[in-house]
Amino acid sequence: MKFGIQFFPDIGPEEKSAADYWGESLELVDLCDDLGYHHVRTVEHYFHRYGGYSTNPVVFLAAASQRTRKARLITGAILPVFNHPLKVAGEIGMLDAISGGRLEVGFARAFLPHEFRTFGRSLDESRDRFDEGVEQVRRLLEEENVSSDGRFHQFSNVTSLPRPTQAPRPPFWIAATSADQSFAMAGTGGHGLMTFPRDPEGLRARLKIYRDAWRAAGHPGNGQVMIAFHMFCAPTTAEAHSVAGHRIDAYLKAQYDAASDWAEGTTSKDYPTHPQLTETLGKMSFANKLGDGSMWVGTPDEIKGMINFYHDAVGGFELASLQVNFHTMKVKTAEESMRLFAQEIMPEFA
Repeated sequence: MKFGIQFFPDIGPEEKSAADYWGESLELVDLCDDLGYHHVRTVEHYFHRYGGYSTNPVVFLAAASQRTRKARLITGAILPVFNHPLKVAGEIGMLDAISGGRLEVGFARAFLPHEFRTFGRSLDESRDRFDEGVEQVRRLLEEENVSSDGRFHQFSNVTSLPRPTQAPRPPFWIAATSADQSFAMAGTGGHGLMTFPRDPEGLRARLKIYRDAWRAAGHPGNGQVMIAFHMFCAPTTAEAHSVAGHRIDAYLKAQYDAASDWAEGTTSKDYPTHPQLTETLGKMSFANKLGDGSMWVGTPDEIKGMINFYHDAVGGFELASLQVNFHTMKVKTAEESMRLFAQEIMPEFA
């Protein structure tokens, strides 16, 4: 298993400025090469303390690419529904060049109604915009003189520049949470799968959908699965829980607040399960999620047990993307956790 770090801000100016948040995040990126972390990843969200500091993952990853020479740079993830494919393809080519061919591109559908509302997009167009956008970006990266008469974006005889440094293009990842169709799409397309911890039985079933689709499409192997976890490692259980517990609760509250439209009556054919998922999210807390392996908080030995439990329970995964500086955590505290995790835990899963 490989371990990387991800940055998902869940704060606003009253808690920490964007300059301080991203400056501290780059300090943590500085540790990646020496400690052996596989990747650096960040999100795309807007207008809310839940992710709103990270409006363009390419911008941060360009800076991160100059602070590490080994780690992969992963968008986690670009939202085609809010972006023009010509612009996305050009930015991907540019960052792939700047990073020396270390970019990997994750795409997601977006799921927050307030973002769709503010951008003037329909929730009911989400999947169609996603499918069209990913395919148009793929063609722009792999081909020259591309024409596309899409429902949402049209262009003729375009050769995107810069051309990708990696041939034929950077690897793609597809983010999926609950829709079987998204898991199957990732497998059929031969893309990596990004997902989040959920009940192990449910996730195991969806990872099977992904891997079955992967093999049915004739791709070699079983694909790649990346799961995101909150992680805080400390010498004692009491310290780990004291530092991380209330900050994870604050993150969960920010997530629920951002998604609360689903709990207040918003519906969409493209998101049939989100009202129920949001209701479940509102009941989550550090205390009631710690025991299911979906949050890695504790001593090195405790976290080793959590990793083994969750890995076995969901049928295995290849990469863990660790959220290491959530909410108001001090950068020195996050650094100490990263160092302890790298020294005591990572060697056992190499």
